[in-house]
Amino acid sequence: MNAPSELRVIGIDPSLTATGVASSFGCSTFTSKAPGKDGTPLHDLMRLREITAQITGYCVEMMADLAVIEAPAYSSNTGKSTDRAGLHWMIRDRLLDVGVPVAIVITSQLKKYATGKGNADKDSVLIAVVQRLPIMVTNNNEADAAVLYAMGMAHLGHPIAVLPAQHRSALDGVKWPVRSAAVEVAT
Repeated sequence: MNAPSELRVIGIDPSLTATGVASSFGCSTFTSKAPGKDGTPLHDLMRLREITAQITGYCVEMMADLAVIEAPAYSSNTGKSTDRAGLHWMIRDRLLDVGVPVAIVITSQLKKYATGKGNADKDSVLIAVVQRLPIMVTNNNEADAAVLYAMGMAHLGHPIAVLPAQHRSALDGVKWPVRSAAVEVAT
């Protein structure tokens, strides 16, 4: 297994407007400049492709050992659930194509790891990240990505912060990859 300083875990919070990404190098937000009118088939497809390419490029450049991505919330009523699910699957597919193992975290697991409660709101997650994790974030998307990064590091045995057992129990239900070429992962 790689030493903690060599582990390359990437947390990804897919979003159509501002995808949050976190790693040991900090947090970033990726956006799309796809041409055309929002809601048209060509624009929407180009946006998904552009965000997927940005995320894949980042993970390849960072030589990611593990990507931890938030699962789509199919029951969400915030609109564009099909596009958001499509983005999730496109990112996941491309990462696997380039050899990056992917772990899937559902929203309630992310929230529980951050706050101890699986039904916390996004602002509570942001506050918890600012208070508990040694990583700078500038928005809710980056905060979610930071939690995903922290979960991946903890799973690999190198937590970036000490959290209560109630928070850490969220790791148990995550769909972790069994093995990667760079990192041995116990399930």
